[in-house]
Amino acid sequence: MRVGAFVLAAQFPGQGHAEALHRAVRTAVVAEEAGLDAVWFAEHHFVPYGVCPSAVTLAALALGRTRRIRVGTAVSVLPTVHPVALGEQAAMLHLASEGRFTLGVGRGGPWVDLEVFNSGVAAYEEGFPESLGLLMRWLREPRVGAEGPRFRFREVPVVPRPDDLEDRSGPPVVVACTSPSSVRLAAAQGLPMLLGMHSEDAEKAEMVALWRKCSLEAGRSPEEIAAAAHVAAGVVQVGDRRQEAAETLTKAMPGWLHQGLSAHVTVDGRARTMRDPVEYTRLLCELHPVGPPQLCADRLAATAERTGITRFALLAEGSGDLAATEDNLRRLGSEVLPLLA
Repeated sequence: MRVGAFVLAAQFPGQGHAEALHRAVRTAVVAEEAGLDAVWFAEHHFVPYGVCPSAVTLAALALGRTRRIRVGTAVSVLPTVHPVALGEQAAMLHLASEGRFTLGVGRGGPWVDLEVFNSGVAAYEEGFPESLGLLMRWLREPRVGAEGPRFRFREVPVVPRPDDLEDRSGPPVVVACTSPSSVRLAAAQGLPMLLGMHSEDAEKAEMVALWRKCSLEAGRSPEEIAAAAHVAAGVVQVGDRRQEAAETLTKAMPGWLHQGLSAHVTVDGRARTMRDPVEYTRLLCELHPVGPPQLCADRLAATAERTGITRFALLAEGSGDLAATEDNLRRLGSEVLPLLA
């Protein structure tokens, strides 16, 4: 089982952007010290839900501050970037870090980002398969051209290429999946999934089963399918008692969730609904490792048994406090991980 930290660079009420970003970078450093497998950075635009607008940039900084831990994006939003530009950045980090970088990509949402970056709502509603296909060709082939509806250019050489590494296949890629269509797309590309923290184990298991079915239909071998390393996002708060750990989150997270999620603006004025922040926090506490070390280990083990997923990206900054976040990561590494071994 591989357990990593999921980092939103969340701006809690009363905090500034620099404080949130400092906590994000410290999370990567302390996660490595604590023996975690990976750290995953999210990206958002124009909202305090997360103040990192470029996950790949923060990942580059974290790779420079660490030596062992894997660093990934969860996720880089494809509709707001050119796939070739993102592919170049991913390939460069893969080579410069000697294979420690993982690129997570996703469709994002129908937010005003699409207007600001001039990609348009079609890039979100229809263009994700084209963008993902172009990105994967860039990461796997020596020369690439495009003649699609959104991207058209002559064939050019791919630079840099991972020819100097033992594994020449390029950086690993995972796809955020929230619907059957995204599951099918990930399976068609032979890519593992990143599943959201709001999903219960039964829903995750259904998505994994659909991914396997679609992978078989795409002609992939049972060995390839079994080797897929899907990732489940979640929340972690280690405490001496379950109530104490849950209270740490229920006191801090609702204010951040309300402030952050309500700041999202749709690109075309479409109606949107927002979860109740208090009820959502309570749900996350019920679904994920929140409580004493043995309870945390049991919940991770139960999710792995029910879903087949053995890789986790856990949000450790739910307290909103730097010292508490660092302590949470250290307890995860020293008290929970040994129980999973």
